[in-house]
Amino acid sequence: MAHPKRKISKQRRDKRRTHYKATASQIAVDPTTGEAHLSHRAHWFEGKLYYRGQVIIDAEEEVVEE
Repeated sequence: MAHPKRKISKQRRDKRRTHYKATASQIAVDPTTGEAHLSHRAHWFEGKLYYRGQVIIDAEEEVVEE
């Protein structure tokens, strides 16, 4: 197994980790419903699936089976 030749100091270790940051999620407001949702994602509101202000799926409609 490989082992480090020298101990990595806390300062050097922490310098390497400075780029790993948590980012806040992007929240958008739907223009039609006013519902807050994640950007570029469809969201459910009152039984309907909305994306960019348009209804994509309406769960209240009956599915006709043949």
